[in-house]
Amino acid sequence: MRDGFDTPEEPVAHEPRRARLTYPFEVAPESGSGQAVEVAPGVLWLRQPLGGSLGFINVWAIEDGEGWTIVDTGMATPQTKDGWRAAFADAMGGRPVTRVIVTHLHPDHIGLAGWMTRKFDCRLWMTRLEYFQCRMLVADTGREAPQDGVRFYQAAGWDEAAIEHYQVKFGGFGRAIHALPDSYRRMVDGETFEIGGRPWTVVVGSGHSPEHACLWQPDLKLLISGDQVLPKISSNVSVFPTEPQADPMNDWLTSLARLKTIVPEDVLVLPAHNDPFHGLHSRIDHLIAGHERALGRLEKNLGEAPRRAIDVFSLLFARVIGPDVLGMATGEAVAHLNCLVHRGSVTAEPDDHGVLWYRAA
Repeated sequence: MRDGFDTPEEPVAHEPRRARLTYPFEVAPESGSGQAVEVAPGVLWLRQPLGGSLGFINVWAIEDGEGWTIVDTGMATPQTKDGWRAAFADAMGGRPVTRVIVTHLHPDHIGLAGWMTRKFDCRLWMTRLEYFQCRMLVADTGREAPQDGVRFYQAAGWDEAAIEHYQVKFGGFGRAIHALPDSYRRMVDGETFEIGGRPWTVVVGSGHSPEHACLWQPDLKLLISGDQVLPKISSNVSVFPTEPQADPMNDWLTSLARLKTIVPEDVLVLPAHNDPFHGLHSRIDHLIAGHERALGRLEKNLGEAPRRAIDVFSLLFARVIGPDVLGMATGEAVAHLNCLVHRGSVTAEPDDHGVLWYRAA
């Protein structure tokens, strides 16, 4: 895993039955083809290629006067650049990009923002925490793995081979990101601005990333949800070595509950992965319930015997955790454990080797 990389997470084991969602589009745009599907007047759905099991990311082009506002860009790869060049010429009709909005800092969303804003001499729009944390992570490119990171993963129960793999791979985050713009236009929660003469409102969530921006358009009944709400996979919510006592799981669950109070059920949700869907509130309820059940299983199990973070994978994930997803799985396991620690139902104590053992309080 590259630090901070947005990667697919298997659903929590033994989740309640999935909510019934509806997918109104029978045909999706071909990834990297330059073709698009119009999901609402002036709003285009495109796909750009990704490696790994996700395969692609959904990106959006919104008519904006004489040009287009782009929401999310894909990773900085030659294949994605070719996909955008095809889109500029085909679906976007040769009209310029007027601004680039990025929902959050992960490379599959921001990877080509710097390339695109320079190409069209336009502005990057982001929330402040996402922009500056992305710059911080990019600055780690090529740097030696810090001892704080080594200690964090040793505390989770990693063996020497896993630690060595982490040290070798550290600093890869920025390799999938084109040089970022040196300035940006800040978006804030609750702000409303116009794209193509229609008002779009920023709704900020956190947990998956620190200040994730969703975009809501009430007239067209659209919500660009980024990774905050996905229809078929649960967004990765992880603790990282930079803030080992963080509680992003509580942040994420709270954000989901708040989103439900702001955005109505009848919107068409435009997610970063999988297909656009109807059923926002049902999906939010399902996600919250699934993680609460996982927290309950975890608390019960820790009442039977103390565990390390790597010992609880089977309680959280419906797949075997191999070296390719060990970092992501560990981050999410620690997020669940930290949530219980913050709730006061679990304690964490280090042994003589610095390994953290969690037990029911």
